[in-house]
Amino acid sequence: MATAYIVDAVRTAGGKRGGRLAGVHPVDLAAKSLDALMERTGVDPNAIDDVVMGCVTQAGQQAMQVGRNAVLASKHLPQSTPAVTIDRQCGSSQQAIQFAAQAVMSGTQDAVIAAGIESMTRVPMGTNAKFHMAEGLGHYKSPDLEEKYPGVMFSQFMGAEMIVQKHGFTKDDLDRFALESHKRAIAATEAGAFKNEVVPVTVETPDGEEQHIVDEGIRFDATFESIASVKLLDEKGTITAASASQICDGSSGALVVSEQFLKDHNLTPMARIHNLTVTAGDPVIMLEEPLFATDKALERAGMKIDDIDLYEVNEAFAPVPLAWLKHTGADPDKLNVNGGAIALGHPLGASGTKLMATLVHALKARGKKYGLQTMCEGGGVANVTIVEAL
Repeated sequence: MATAYIVDAVRTAGGKRGGRLAGVHPVDLAAKSLDALMERTGVDPNAIDDVVMGCVTQAGQQAMQVGRNAVLASKHLPQSTPAVTIDRQCGSSQQAIQFAAQAVMSGTQDAVIAAGIESMTRVPMGTNAKFHMAEGLGHYKSPDLEEKYPGVMFSQFMGAEMIVQKHGFTKDDLDRFALESHKRAIAATEAGAFKNEVVPVTVETPDGEEQHIVDEGIRFDATFESIASVKLLDEKGTITAASASQICDGSSGALVVSEQFLKDHNLTPMARIHNLTVTAGDPVIMLEEPLFATDKALERAGMKIDDIDLYEVNEAFAPVPLAWLKHTGADPDKLNVNGGAIALGHPLGASGTKLMATLVHALKARGKKYGLQTMCEGGGVANVTIVEAL
């Protein structure tokens, strides 16, 4: 079977809800990452076979095939470039990477951009369902689904609290993990660790135009006391807004190509795709599936957890990576080394290629070899991608 390579991966710096990226239309924000890949790699835009765009809330400004619209808004990609928009919830653009890799590995395509977009300011989470329900157009939970899961309202927040209870975590455990996410993000930002992955976006500010290049959600003054003082989301629970991922605006992308394409275009890849895995489990506890997906991915790859040099496990809620560490026995010093979504933000459909951008650049910067990325996803699904830095 053919091999799939990542030539480059990029992301915008995260924008807080109503923050520095709020003035940018999501179609244009998505196009920023597409254009950056073309400019950085020097690949002829006419050679791109397809664009696979992850997006969760496909409504409003992200409706009507946002992936295709981003291509049409691009400065470099011609209108002859196809695109498709996919939704695997929080793992949408990680699945875009896997679809792109599968296309290359099958030999049906040679160069595919995997990308993601989410403007959670302009298209608030869940509005693709809420607006229809408010208009009396029905609920996404069908009669047959209700019969199988009577009275269950699938909730990521409740799933996260169930993980806390199942694994015996305390609120202090979650708050300390959240503080560490900020500390690592601060250290990475101050050391310039994100410089090679971040796409500058011109934004309007009260002081005029500026380049948005620093993740807006990082709390540079974070302390354990400040994080611990945040109000509980449920008075009977343990999770607060400080121990959950931040609502975020952003886009990201990665160029995935075949070995022949590398040779034909004289490209040097950053990484090789080593393993692609996706699994599904309990849709109620929901967010625990990365634990079991990782088991399967390592088994299929013939690897052990200690063979992996760096891990990116999405910090949707602090108990998810904590449970993953407990289950796998992984080294916490290798996990989310530059911080995670608690500090940097979780722009839903853009998070998959966002995490991949951070992972491949961190592997290169540290001279490491293998990286593993996994995401918890709505419905109890999880993707795992293992890459080998080159």
